[in-house]
Order: sequence, then structure tokens, then C-alpha cells
Amino acid sequence: MTQQEQNTGIQSILKIINQYGMEGLEDAVSILINEAMKVERSYALKAQPWERSESRTGYANGFKDKRLSTRLGTLNLKVPQVRGEVNFYPSALEKGLRSERALTVSLAEMYVQGVSTRKVTAILEKMCGLQVSSTQVSNAAKQLDKELEKWRGRPIGRVPFLQIDARYEKVRQDGIVRSCAVLIATGVMDDGKRSVLGVSVSLSEAEVHWRQFLLSLKSRGMHGLEMITSDDHSGLKAALTAVFPSVPWQRCQVHLQRNASAYVPKIAMREEVAKDIRSIFNAPDRDEAERFLEIAVEKYSKTASKLSGWLEQNIPEGLTVFLLPDHQRKKLKSTNMVERLNREIKRRTRVASLFPNEASLLRLVSAILVETSEEWETGRKYMSMLQ
Repeated sequence: MTQQEQNTGIQSILKIINQYGMEGLEDAVSILINEAMKVERSYALKAQPWERSESRTGYANGFKDKRLSTRLGTLNLKVPQVRGEVNFYPSALEKGLRSERALTVSLAEMYVQGVSTRKVTAILEKMCGLQVSSTQVSNAAKQLDKELEKWRGRPIGRVPFLQIDARYEKVRQDGIVRSCAVLIATGVMDDGKRSVLGVSVSLSEAEVHWRQFLLSLKSRGMHGLEMITSDDHSGLKAALTAVFPSVPWQRCQVHLQRNASAYVPKIAMREEVAKDIRSIFNAPDRDEAERFLEIAVEKYSKTASKLSGWLEQNIPEGLTVFLLPDHQRKKLKSTNMVERLNREIKRRTRVASLFPNEASLLRLVSAILVETSEEWETGRKYMSMLQ
């Protein structure tokens, strides 16, 4: 596309916004996306329209009309077509829309199945801008599920560092609202970049769920583990022992610090206890960390015997990270990487608040994770892999 064509598109957008204000956003965004798709087509063809080029991979072949429902309203788009050997479909129509479609489908399922409230119905209409039938919901769900299932089953490869965590969402089953466990696995790959490796949804966080989830990662080719970081979830340690018995396990230091507060007998002691635990975790090496731990265990043996016993039994599980160099410890001593991901999931799932079934929950969470993983894998390195 020439510079003159681009300027014409921008002028058209500005004219609409100036004339109609916020009410003209639908048309303005439609023009903007149409122009972006033209530019992307030129890049795919490796040539501008009517340009003669030896590197050209195909030819422009007109446009196909498409109406796209969004939060702004219905956009009237003209999707650029191509002919030749090149495969082309505008990323503007896919990027960032998976989780939006998943959320729409999840809300729509509640609406169609009669389990939604007036609030949920209002949100659905506001987001979709249209009434949704059961047939539309079914078709949309099938199309999205196929794509997400392919992503969840993709090959993994070598993963030096694995982080796993669980969160919970409300699901209706047999007329009863139950808490559903969402297991998430992320990894730091050989190139130092992060990737979301997998997700599993079940009404139980028992050992069998964890074991099946870990086995699924292994069956997809995950290997080369040097350390696994997680919190002390119910059933997880037994599952790790069964599936990855020789891989060192690091218990999340952040969660250990929080867990300790339950054993502090007086509120006035909490700050001092927290400081002592931090001194253990921030020690220069494991020998020094263990020395600080011995001092703390002895210090509280008489004034807070339960705390002393808890420290002695649990804190060593947070010291495995001392096997790694200092610059890697900072990234792998806790599950902060997954925690941030969980906050993003919560931001989206709280709109739905209650899912009609496990499949609906899995759909939305998977869609969010796909987008996050793509950002991680194409973004900057998370940490240096040099020892």
C-alpha cells in the first residue's frame, strides 16, 4: 500500500471521529482494521499492489465482506484475499480475540441453559451486542474447542525449569455450585524465555488429578527438568514423587512466608518472625541458610514451640533453589511467574463468576493462556540460562 493510500485512510478515520465523536468509533475502527489488513497482505505478498518484484509470493485478489461483533459494536470489514501459493489470513481478526470469544461463549452458555442472572444477561448483551441462540453457542464452542485442544496437546520438548500452581473457580454441577481446581504449568525453556505448557480442569485437586496432569506433560515430550517450583498443594508431592522422582523440588518461598504466620502465637511477633525467615531465604548459600534456620528454630523453641517445629520441618523445602546460581534463584525461588498469570485469569473469570460446566471453564482459561504464552514466547528473555 502506498503512503498516499495510508494517509487517505487516516484522514477518513479522523473525519468520522471529528464529525460523530464516540458514536463514530465503529466506522473508524473498521477503517483502521481494513487499512492494517491491506498492509499485512502486502507484507505477505512481499510486494505492494501493482509492484513488479522477483520476490513476490502471490497476488492480491480483491476483498471479502465480513461483519464482526465486538464490544464497540458490529464492524464492517473487507478482508483482503490473495491468489497464488501464499497462505494469508489477517492476524488482526485472530490475535487477541480467542479469549474474548471464549468469555462470550461461557456467558452465552449460562444464558442459554437458564442459569444466568439479570446481571449476567446484561453483561452478555453489552459484550456481544446481540441475542445469542443455543445453535450459535454450540457452533462457536466447537470451533474454539478444536483450536484450544490442539494447543493443549502440542509437543513440548526440553524444559529445564517447571513451575506449577492451582487456582479455583466456581462451577455448577447437578444443580450444586462446587469449587473446581485449575492446574497450570509454565516453564522456562532452553532459550531463557517462558512458555505456558499446559492446563487441566477438574472438580478435585487430589493426587490423581496432579499425577494425570504431570503425566500428560511427560507424554507430550517434556524432558530435561532440572527443578520444579510449586506450593505445597494437597496431593502434589505424592504425584511429583510418582512421575518425576529424581527432579529437585523447590517449595515456593512466598507461600512459606505466608504459611508461617499461622503458627505465630502473638501478632506482635509477626514482623520479627518474617524478618528471620527472610534472612534464611536471602542467605548467600545453603550452608549459611541452614545456620540461620538453626538459630531461628532455637530462638522460638520456648516462646513459640509450634512455630519452631514448623520452621524446622518446612523451611528446608524452600532451600532447594540454592542449587542454582544467584541470578536464577531470584526467578525460581517462588511461583511468582504463575501467580501473575493467575491474577490475569481472575480478572477475566470474575466477569462470569459461575461456570455452567468444567468444559466452559477450561475453554476460557485455555484461551487466556494461549495469548499469554504467545506473548512470552515472542517477547524478551525471562532470565539468563548461563550457569
